[in-house]
Amino acid sequence: MKIENSKAWHERAQKVIPGGVSSPVRAFSAVGGTPLYMVRGEGSHVWDVDGNRYIDLVGSWGPMIVGHAHPEVIAAVNRVSRLSSSFGAPSPYEVELAEEIVKRVLPVEKVRFVSSGTEAVMTSVRLARAATGRNLLVKFVGCYHGHSDALLVQAGSGVMTLGLPNSPGVTAGATQDTIVINYNDAPALEQLFVSRGEEIAAVITEAAPANMGVVPPLPGFNKLIADLCHKNGALMILDEVMTGFRISQGGWWESVAQEGWTPDIFTFGKVIGGGYPLAALGANSSIMDLLAPVGSVYQAGTLSGNPVASTAGLATLQLCDEALYSKLDTRAQQLSKGISAELDSVGIEHSCQSAGNLFSFFFTPNIVHSYADAKQQDVKQFATFFHAMLDNGVSLPPSAFEAWFVNGAMSDNDVELILSAAKKSAQIAAK
Repeated sequence: MKIENSKAWHERAQKVIPGGVSSPVRAFSAVGGTPLYMVRGEGSHVWDVDGNRYIDLVGSWGPMIVGHAHPEVIAAVNRVSRLSSSFGAPSPYEVELAEEIVKRVLPVEKVRFVSSGTEAVMTSVRLARAATGRNLLVKFVGCYHGHSDALLVQAGSGVMTLGLPNSPGVTAGATQDTIVINYNDAPALEQLFVSRGEEIAAVITEAAPANMGVVPPLPGFNKLIADLCHKNGALMILDEVMTGFRISQGGWWESVAQEGWTPDIFTFGKVIGGGYPLAALGANSSIMDLLAPVGSVYQAGTLSGNPVASTAGLATLQLCDEALYSKLDTRAQQLSKGISAELDSVGIEHSCQSAGNLFSFFFTPNIVHSYADAKQQDVKQFATFFHAMLDNGVSLPPSAFEAWFVNGAMSDNDVELILSAAKKSAQIAAK
């Protein structure tokens, strides 16, 4: 596989962009080698600047749920973008998208659009603190909620500690009101509420974590969060930026609603923008009306509710019906079982984990329940497998700590090609 043009573009990029990338995982630092520069996507495939074609299991990290350049999405975007790409004023397009979200997620009565998942979470935390009159925020190790200061934290030395800054430039003051707990650690969460329940404004969690690889919540864990929050006057923020409208028509929460718990604030992203920069937070009217201009909690954004992004998101959601979700589930099962069988056949120890149609492989024999478990995997062996798959025409997320994404354009032939590539790649990785 020739990647001379990607190498040239990366050398050029590094002169004007830090690391040559606009988001760190794209740099291939976790797997080595040169990042590929993509120029085209159609259906289940993408092409790089050297003309190499790949079956895409990255999917722009989730939003390309119906495949790249879907004709109906492109037609809708072209229709609106010809009129203007931005107004800085209200438009019907954001109203229609908001109505679609409210229709799909029963606890959500109103939404506020922003441009990124980071903004959605940041605003949700501000809103929760205003609604409760409290400051303390609880998050879990390995759950990623964007790069705002209060959430860019790591755990301290104890099981249940105040968060420590996880990046230069983040001050201790910015994280002093954030407590970090190991994911799926119910006793630690219960202990925290016993000792500090009256101080907690909110607990934030990924609906099913997918930013340390796919690590589903243990049975009853999300319900425990909701119950403890509501018993103690705190709010539960469910981060569905990754899972929202990818798992089902109503996201993760709808898929487990029979468990009998309801979060207070949702955050959405990825799918709702159809590949364009768009995210949202949603809750009942009493919480959402605390936001300006109705209430006094301030949030603003020039491109929030952008007409082109809103149109792409609505067109995408309208294509996300039960038939699509059934197909996504089938494809995810075919690939996870098939690749697992190939890894087994050459003796590579691994754990395949899924949450709906999200899945990933940990190169460890143990089931992963937390970030500490995820870190025990053989990342070098994953890197070898990753590059072998790439050489055989399959683009995977360039990190052992990320979810894999199928899309509605994926064909039976694509599945066969991916499994054929996995067979060859497993043999290489086993060496």
